[in-house]
Amino acid sequence: MGARLRNKIRKNSLSSSTPLPPPKTIRAIKHHLYRSYLKHHTIPKRKRTATDSNAAEVGGDEQDEITTETREILPAHYVLKIESFSQLSRDGITMYETNEFRVGDQKWKLILYPNGDKSKKGEDHVSLYLAVSEANPLKVGWEINATVRFFVFDQIRDEYLVKEGKNRRFHAMKSKWGIPRFMPLKTFADPSNGYLVDDTCPTTTCVFGAEVYVVKSLGLGESLTLKASPESVSHE
Repeated sequence: MGARLRNKIRKNSLSSSTPLPPPKTIRAIKHHLYRSYLKHHTIPKRKRTATDSNAAEVGGDEQDEITTETREILPAHYVLKIESFSQLSRDGITMYETNEFRVGDQKWKLILYPNGDKSKKGEDHVSLYLAVSEANPLKVGWEINATVRFFVFDQIRDEYLVKEGKNRRFHAMKSKWGIPRFMPLKTFADPSNGYLVDDTCPTTTCVFGAEVYVVKSLGLGESLTLKASPESVSHE
């Protein structure tokens, strides 16, 4: 009788409308309490969105098409882990540039604005950019065409939120591209969303990432010249 009563109390406590605090790590999510909790509480899946009207291109005010999706695989090219994210603001750090990383023949940097890039209307948002490294700048007349993806890790759902822009052209006059309004700070800081689950714990990290896929030109082509006589056509 006592065992039945204990099982009933345990079951009622799990099905309560009062949610458990969000887990601090992915390992915590696998704890038996969270496994039991997830049996009685549904975590909504994030849906893919075709475009994000909040995304604006750096260097202009036009609206840029951004594809949003989720995936479990970590970023292929660069991962940035930050402990005590809010300490950036307390220390007066408005922008953080990562170390260089190489993709293809070019070196890149991931740039984070923890409180938004205000110069590009990114107030109250997390802003992310990818930039050509200043140590290896593009020469005048050179350009790189690339597709860029930005990532942020959801620790509750164990997946990455991914935002991807259309193919971009990087050159000497425009060596940086990003999303000033990548994510509202309110959304990012809400523990129930999984991006920043416990910022008071110094061992808890939030995770960003980037991928850049360079479109290489083979240099193939031809020049067609038409002369007065239709029979005279030359290829170069």
